[in-house]
Amino acid sequence: MAKVLIIAEHDGRSLSPATAKTVQGAHGLAADVIDVVVFGDALDAIAQDAAKLAGVTCVRVVEDASLAPALASRLAPEVVALSEGYTHILAPSTTFGRDLLPRVAGLLGCNQVSDVMEVVDARTFKRPIYAGNAIVTVRVPDAISPVLATVRTASFAAAAASGSAKVEAASAQAQDPGHTEYVGAEGSSGEGPDLSSATVVVSGGRAMGSSENFELIGSLAKKLGAAVGASRAAVDAGYVPNELQVGQTGKIIAPDLYIAVGISGAIQHLTGIKDAGTIVAINKDPDAPIFEVADLGLVGDLFQLLPELEDAL
Repeated sequence: MAKVLIIAEHDGRSLSPATAKTVQGAHGLAADVIDVVVFGDALDAIAQDAAKLAGVTCVRVVEDASLAPALASRLAPEVVALSEGYTHILAPSTTFGRDLLPRVAGLLGCNQVSDVMEVVDARTFKRPIYAGNAIVTVRVPDAISPVLATVRTASFAAAAASGSAKVEAASAQAQDPGHTEYVGAEGSSGEGPDLSSATVVVSGGRAMGSSENFELIGSLAKKLGAAVGASRAAVDAGYVPNELQVGQTGKIIAPDLYIAVGISGAIQHLTGIKDAGTIVAINKDPDAPIFEVADLGLVGDLFQLLPELEDAL
């Protein structure tokens, strides 16, 4: 009997779409029970959203002011305290999940499977390696319990909001280890959809040339109602903050439409967009690798083409 615990990701205001995709991934385990745990403070609306996810049995709400910053060092002992009786503990393969679940694995003394993109059975999974150039099948030995895994959200659709799971309150059980203090969070104040879950993304590369020129990407994205992304080269050059990076060492995304502007198409970047529905590339180099994976390509000077495209829109 598989009994799954999923650690919900949220921003204190709304449930992350990554949680719904993790629930969908858990369906492949043929679990008898799928519970979702939500940590934080003032969680009523978030808990109700989690309860609507199809397949969820129960939403366990652990409210405590010390849990609101979502520090992995604080949450990991709480997850361990709740882990008894569960055969699987899952988290989204996002910055949140990648930070938290290895700590849980360390405290439980269990190995972890990262970036699950397909569930073969309750202990066998497929995950990408070598920047997505190969897919490896891994099996968790029967002696290891619980099974810990992060779910690659780009590989799963979101679970439907058609459920009606019960919601129950739980008390914080673990002591704060006290070695980590929350100071604050900094990020871009940009408008538009979240990059991780947007259905349309416009990304710029090193060819943009400067932070000022990168505003062309933002302007086009606003016209399309799209999120803004960037290649690692653009991030390393300081054009945009790291949180906009798409690729192997950035965000793995699966939008319906991905527009790559001035991006050559290094394999590390392609790893982050291979699940996109339609890929459009704009580049002045007709031999750029990005055109090998693009569904539509436009060869030309981006500084001429982007204003024309925006005018047409």
